[in-house]
Amino acid sequence: MTAKPAFRGAEAIISLSAVDQRDRIASGALRAEEVTEAYIARINATEPDIHAWAWFDPDHARAQARSLDAYRGTGRPIGPLHGVPVGLKDIIDAVKIPTANGTSLDEGRMPEHDSFVAAKLKAAGAVIMGKTAITELAYLHPGPTRNPVNPEHTPGGSSSGSAAAVAAGQVPLSIGTQTGGSLIRPAAFCGTVGFKPTFGAIPRTGILAQSPSLDTVGVFARTVRDVALIADVIFGHDQNDRATSLAPAPRLLETASTSPPLPPVFAFVKPPNWEMATQETQDALAEIAEFLGQQCFEVDLPVAFDGARAAHGRIYLAEMAKCYHTYERRGRDLLSEELRTAIDAGKAIPARDYIAALDWPDVLYAGLSEVFNRCDVILTAAAPGPAPLGIESTGDAVFNSLWTLLGVPAVTLPVLQVDGLPMGVQLVGRRGDDGRLLRAALWLMERVAATEGEAS
Repeated sequence: MTAKPAFRGAEAIISLSAVDQRDRIASGALRAEEVTEAYIARINATEPDIHAWAWFDPDHARAQARSLDAYRGTGRPIGPLHGVPVGLKDIIDAVKIPTANGTSLDEGRMPEHDSFVAAKLKAAGAVIMGKTAITELAYLHPGPTRNPVNPEHTPGGSSSGSAAAVAAGQVPLSIGTQTGGSLIRPAAFCGTVGFKPTFGAIPRTGILAQSPSLDTVGVFARTVRDVALIADVIFGHDQNDRATSLAPAPRLLETASTSPPLPPVFAFVKPPNWEMATQETQDALAEIAEFLGQQCFEVDLPVAFDGARAAHGRIYLAEMAKCYHTYERRGRDLLSEELRTAIDAGKAIPARDYIAALDWPDVLYAGLSEVFNRCDVILTAAAPGPAPLGIESTGDAVFNSLWTLLGVPAVTLPVLQVDGLPMGVQLVGRRGDDGRLLRAALWLMERVAATEGEAS
């Protein structure tokens, strides 16, 4: 009988944004242990239906929170995520926390070192709630996770657990990765904000390598400010990841929270294979473009972009065949048919075709310069439609792979809905212009919210 009042308190805490939770913990209005207990209660209540976690130990989460509260009591400076719970995709190493990479071949694997991301989160005072469930080796074979909006529909992949956990209110922030569409697509399907930063912005040291030319770390949250909050912490340089470079702190939260000097301009792009978008998706994007009025113009991409998906596939499969060779050697028969087929396809790609494909990102990106000279960000679809019915597939990354190939930042915004299912909108920015992209995203979210408020 005493659990109900506590759960109502938990609901009030969970309703706060991660930024608000951070600020209230810093001011003493909340304790880290209170926040952690609220999310433990939510996980216990919803996890039997969602299966978002590959590993979750409430006692470990509580111990972290108590330690953080004790530290704050000393009066010493605290980190930018002090007491805020975070979920880690189960390909991201955290010391002494099982990391199975979504395969039985790594069952019981216990990392001896933190990944760059895990170390940064701990230094910032985050509570590592656990490891979120994924597809097999972060490829296409679905994992156990269900879509929290409607469990009969896919949550997307491969960062399925990370997206679902945030959407279900099990955690305010989570980390995922994208090699094809593994951040943007599940965010769109589950109704969260998903942010894939510029390639190389977040070091991948201590994270399962699938395709080093494409692998990108990103984040999920319920608001644009929240993704900026956590991205600020894990952006950086690591000499062990050659894709990263020394750069000043990005100050994404500061940039995203400021009003743009002028209303941002959006370029509405119908990417290659636009005919694969459902009629509802096409109509919804056109409606948003119309809503933006003079702040939006439509533009066609050069015909060369039609070959982007094939180039992305050649890089992806060839590098995955190399990176997953040890898994194939250790237990090919334990891998799914989807993964075995992909590895075999990668091994069959001629070296000349793979090397030629590596030239495509910079060539195509140069073709976007004229578009970006006229706009702040690109407006496009995040997925062909809402989450497909069934859990045998994670959906199609057809509208994500182009932007992953080019290494540009992208963000999904949960501003659309079809038949009760979320349908995200994707915004894309220039390389390195992550803060400006998030500022435009927040501007759009606020305009849509204001319009909905007037309509009600």
